[in-house]
Parts: sequence; C-alpha cells; structure tokens
Amino acid sequence: MGVISDGRKALNLLGEAIANRRARADLAHRLAALTPLTPGHFKIAVYFADGKVNMYQMRQWYQPLAGLAKKWPVVVLTRTATAAAQLLEESPLDVAYVRTVRELEDTLEEQDIRIVFYVNQNAKNFQMFRYGRRWHVFINHGESDKMYMTTNQFKSYDYAFIAGDAARERLTQALWDYDLDRRTFAIGRPQADHFAGRLPFVPDERTVVLYAPTWEGDRASAAYGSIATHGVTLVKNLLGTGQHRVIYRPHPRSGVMDHAYAQANREIISMIQHANHADPQAKHVYDQGIELGWQLAASDVAIVDISAMIYDRLAVGKPVLVTRPVNPAAEIDAGGYLQECEWLTAEGAARIVAEVERVRDDAEATARLRRWSRHYFGDTSPGEATARFHAAVDTLMERWDEYAAQEENSAHEASAQGHNTQESA
Repeated sequence: MGVISDGRKALNLLGEAIANRRARADLAHRLAALTPLTPGHFKIAVYFADGKVNMYQMRQWYQPLAGLAKKWPVVVLTRTATAAAQLLEESPLDVAYVRTVRELEDTLEEQDIRIVFYVNQNAKNFQMFRYGRRWHVFINHGESDKMYMTTNQFKSYDYAFIAGDAARERLTQALWDYDLDRRTFAIGRPQADHFAGRLPFVPDERTVVLYAPTWEGDRASAAYGSIATHGVTLVKNLLGTGQHRVIYRPHPRSGVMDHAYAQANREIISMIQHANHADPQAKHVYDQGIELGWQLAASDVAIVDISAMIYDRLAVGKPVLVTRPVNPAAEIDAGGYLQECEWLTAEGAARIVAEVERVRDDAEATARLRRWSRHYFGDTSPGEATARFHAAVDTLMERWDEYAAQEENSAHEASAQGHNTQESA
C-alpha cells in the first residue's frame, strides 16, 4: 500500500512540474504584454509561494485587500507560474511574478513595501523573512480550532492578525513567551463584509443544505475530511427527498492524497448530476466557484467538517452540523466551539433528514451558536471587522514610521559624531 501511495505522490509531483513548465511558457507571453509596476507605488505586499492548488487561501482575501488598497496600495508577490497565471486572470489586486530570489529582491528594491502579509505557512515564507525594515504579518486563511492555529510558527512573524477571543485563548495556552498584547491584533472576519456571488437558483420551498467538507488531510492527526465516511450517505439521502436542495462545495484539494476519498468525491458529483437530470427543478449545485458567501447566506443548514468553514458559518449565525472524524487519531480541540457544537457522526449521516430538521427548530442550539459567534469574532455587525482590519494596518504603518525615524536619527547622530571626531583629530 505504501509503494502505491509513494508512486501516486511521485506522479502528482511530476504532473505539477509539467504544469509549472507549461504555465511559465504561457505566463511569459502574458507578462510581456503587461505594463510594468510603477516604482515606489506599493506599500503592502501579500507573499504567496504556493501553486494553483492552494489559491483558495488567497481568494478569500481578494475583496478585503482590494478595499485596503484604496488607501495602502497592495501587490501580490507570487513565486509559482500556475498561481501567477491564475492571479492575473481573477485577482482584483496587482501581481508581481517573482520566481527567483533575485527577482524578489529586485521587486523589493523597486517598491516601498512596509508590510508583508502571509496567508499560510509555506516553507518558502522563510526566504522572505530575511528582508528587514518591514513588518511580516501572518493573516492566515481562516479561523478554526485546528492544531494549525496554534503552531509555534506564529513566532516567526512580527505580528499576527487574529479573529478574536477564541484565538487569543488558543495561543495563550499553546505558545510560551509570546506577547499577544504586543504582537497580535483582533480583527474579526473582514471577509464576512464582502460575501459575494449570485444565487444559481431561485429560492423556493425547498430546504437548502450546504455540504462543505474539507480534504482528507496529509496525516492521521489532521484527518478531518468526511466525504468518504459521511458524504456519500448524507448527500444520497438529501437528494432522495425531493424537498431539499444540496449545495456541494468540497475543498479544492479533496482526493489529492487518498484514492478512496477522490472516488467518493466523484460519486457525490455524479449523484448531483443525475438528480438534476431526473428533476430539473431541483437545482442542486456542485460548487467550484471562487466566490464564497452566497452559499453561507442561502443555506438553511450547513454541514461542515472541522475546518475554517465552521467559523465562516458561525459568522452568519445560522444552523450548522459538524461531522465527527472517524479516525481516532484526528485531533479535536474540545475547548472551543466544538465542546457545544451539533455533531454529526458517520452513523448519523443515514439520519441526515431528521438531523437537518432538528437543528433548524432548536432554539437553544441557535442561542449557543450566536454566543460562540461573538466569542470567535467579536462584533459581527456589518463593516465592523473591516474597520478593525484597517485600523490594525494603520497602527503598523505608524509603527513603521516611528522605527524608520529612529533609524534615520541614529544614522544622523552617528554621522555627526564621526564628523566631530575627524575635526578633533
């Protein structure tokens, strides 16, 4: 089994290499036709060293960063051809393709970058940390109770933007000698102020259920994905009622590590296609779109795995079921919302219709949801998170000015002292 797995990984790596080579060739033509970036224009950079497969981590920041760019110009520094091509096609932000370290250095020398944002923990982030006189800020790609949210890698950054009280509690418990008051800013979920997308159906009497599972994970402790354990059963049952509309939004990486998981994903997609063919009015949705928001707003109930999707749903304050991992090694933080969430076991997936109705009518569950929403995100009133995001950036810009002024004064003093020493001699 290990040999098969290793062979599949090797094929995936080969495929990525070929895709990157082709993308670089295509990208060269596109870049040649673009107007060069204006020197000294950009104050903020988003460093993205991943490929196309992890573009979802960037996409959720498009609109918040586009709003921020009206005051502080933002450029995305991308290191791979596949991501660069995708960003140039869909991003509202300016993009610089910096494949080599030399190209990265040239861009930094040309621009006035004072803050660098990071949306993930890619190993290549370390290549960017070498450049001082700018703030390196971890903004992440979502809020969740995964162990990823308490990694000691937080200390690698000058600052981190976190969601709220729950994040502070997690980091306080996990990190030694880390000054949260100085190095973190609670900004809530600014993406919630930019929920986007048009409904691909006209609302009717059907109960709309969003099923948004995560991928299978690359190790047992992070095996949170439910497609192969819960997904096929629950989707089949919901499709069969004639009273539900399913929105299926799987994680973009679903099936990259596990063949059985990939097969279950294909089975669900096929079931949705057949259900729509049998009943064109059903309008079930297999959602691969880059926009996230309409799904959360339009669904009466959401079914999600342990992932950032739980917390995107919390920000909406509508009923949610969380799939309980089957793998006993999967790490579950029972100290946060998961201690009071509405769990859906693999066995319970067969009773999904009843479970959906139960959480829709449970007033106590709804009250708990709202209480936890505030704990994770603070004030979720429209515009509040965006205001906190902008205020955090303004504070860091002020700190940049302070340190730059101190450095300039020290340089002047050193120069004056050297001049006086020469005169005395």
